[in-house]
Amino acid sequence: MPAGQTAELDWKDSGTPVSRRFDDPYFSLENGLAETRHVFLGGNDLPARFAPGFHVAELGFGTGLNMLATLIAWRDSGAAGPLRFTSFEAYPMAAEDISRALNAFPEVTAAAGPFLEQWAAGKRIIETSDLRAEIVIGDARQTLANWAHRADAWFLDGFSPARNPELWGNALMAQVARHTAPGGSFATYTAAGHVRRALADAGFAVRRRAGYGRKRHMSIGSLTS
Repeated sequence: MPAGQTAELDWKDSGTPVSRRFDDPYFSLENGLAETRHVFLGGNDLPARFAPGFHVAELGFGTGLNMLATLIAWRDSGAAGPLRFTSFEAYPMAAEDISRALNAFPEVTAAAGPFLEQWAAGKRIIETSDLRAEIVIGDARQTLANWAHRADAWFLDGFSPARNPELWGNALMAQVARHTAPGGSFATYTAAGHVRRALADAGFAVRRRAGYGRKRHMSIGSLTS
């Protein structure tokens, strides 16, 4: 399936979508929202670092759960102005599938309406009163190199490195570093050694910390060069 075509899914009884292409769930089978808050928000020291103009970037948009959880945290923090969020996604989900997946999280569903309306209309630049988001469709190994911005925090949320190695290679991690603002950070659920080494080689000070649920470790880091 060429990048940019709609994701093909199977569904767990719990309502969690699973990618047929990568044979991997889109979020934790235990609690996807809690996982997002532990790994991506906590791993990037958010919401404590939020400030006007703060920009989050992400590899792997999926259901939009990370974006919406970040938006909820942004609102709760009282940060001024809109949250800036950019995500790179090769196989976007249909709006009805995103809505079905998010039904597991009432708090997120309550915040998802404006995004889902625009997504269903074919928009990939999402604009609301407190969110400016762009979902860049295509292979991140090409699209990130052409991105003109730098993020304050990265969410590295591709499918498992063992199943989706293209999204964790040295060249792409180097591009992540090149598109990180001074003092910027990353967080990811994986603690795979080759991913950690690629991020360290790219210029991040990489650390392990306790993972979510059954995952013993995850990885976080900040840009040092």
